[in-house]
Amino acid sequence: MKIISYNVNGIRAAVNKGFIDWLKVANPDVICLQEIKALKEQLDLSIFEEAGYKYHYWFSAQKKGYSGVAVLCKEEPNHIEYGTGIESMDFEGRNLRVDFNNYSIMSLYLPSGTNIARLEHKLEYMAMFQDYVNELKKTIPNLIICGDYNICHEAIDIHNPKMKNVSGFLPVEREWIGAFIDSGFIDSFRHINPETQQYSWWSYRANARANNKGWRLDYAMVSEPLQENIKRAVILSDAVHSDHCPILVEIDK
Repeated sequence: MKIISYNVNGIRAAVNKGFIDWLKVANPDVICLQEIKALKEQLDLSIFEEAGYKYHYWFSAQKKGYSGVAVLCKEEPNHIEYGTGIESMDFEGRNLRVDFNNYSIMSLYLPSGTNIARLEHKLEYMAMFQDYVNELKKTIPNLIICGDYNICHEAIDIHNPKMKNVSGFLPVEREWIGAFIDSGFIDSFRHINPETQQYSWWSYRANARANNKGWRLDYAMVSEPLQENIKRAVILSDAVHSDHCPILVEIDK
């Protein structure tokens, strides 16, 4: 089972930059998208189906051109869960889950904390999401939660570890993602690549990507019962349809 997660920073813009041709070559079984910035009705869905993804699910934000997640699948899931049931989370279209026989896959887009109000919302969201996942694992222990967490966990995950006062690398955010992992998850990339310093997001400013001044904000978190099933985890930094790049994890079914 090959799973890709990709914050596309606007699915329509990504399509215009060659996303569909890239998707055909990458050929994942499931791809989780974040920040689609579009309503389903605004998209030509046939292009995804022609690429091999007959089963596609879209959970957009109520605010047009903002946030939103999607999951594209080659095989039909048993169940699709739109959102979490938590109103303050769901109106921004931040969580979509597909359930298969032996595991469930989520596309997650955590907020950024660009100002004090958004940071408070992010911290509130993270606390509620942790509670939601704790309950969910009681019935679905085999979870793969892919997405843009908008947090660098360790110093190795950011080009400049001195940026401790910037959202995405605040001590409170790093503490949360550490506790999330300790609650029963494996950071698949770090599990397979313990010493690799590689990033998944670069600012559009100051030629950051060319200079590799990046952040690792995107994760495929795999619940502990699936640890032995993790076969590969890589960052696909050659894909350039967004300010993020995709991440990939391979799981034995």
